[in-house]
Amino acid sequence: MNSSRIFALWPRAIFFLPLGLAMAGCSDSSQVREVERDEYNTDSKREQLLRATSAAGTSGGITLFGGGTEKGQENSAGGGGLGVNAFLWRATLDTLAFMPLASADPFGGVIITDWHAPGGVSNERFKATAYVLGRQLRSDGVRISLFRQVRGSGGWVDAPVSTATAAELEDKVLTRARELRSQSAGR
Repeated sequence: MNSSRIFALWPRAIFFLPLGLAMAGCSDSSQVREVERDEYNTDSKREQLLRATSAAGTSGGITLFGGGTEKGQENSAGGGGLGVNAFLWRATLDTLAFMPLASADPFGGVIITDWHAPGGVSNERFKATAYVLGRQLRSDGVRISLFRQVRGSGGWVDAPVSTATAAELEDKVLTRARELRSQSAGR
């Protein structure tokens, strides 16, 4: 090889040599995780963790909220990973099931229904918004707002709703929540 050719390769060697050394330094064999053959068998760490959490009284699934509570406290509040009382939440959904659901936020505790016309009535419709207010099963734990519209000559017009109607729905929700709690306690 002649000397002019060696000097022509020299700038490339200066560039690629540190690059190669840097790449070689990144591959540390102690950092490589090897997949074990029994990783997905019943003796895997995942299965052991699931068995341990099941023995501790949790469902074995992902708990978003309430993971650090005692078993008795979580069940008495009806938690189960919701931001609100699970019994009140389920009871509200059950009670308002006759109306089409527009939106439900279990972490904020808000259920919004779409407009619903009672059977046989075409000039009146109702909409409900329910608020589940806390994690305890209490009589003031749910609020329901009802909206009513009647069809006039110019379209749908807001109309007043009896406050007793909303109170009756709240009472039905509370009754259903008590039923759900007693059913879960019997298991």
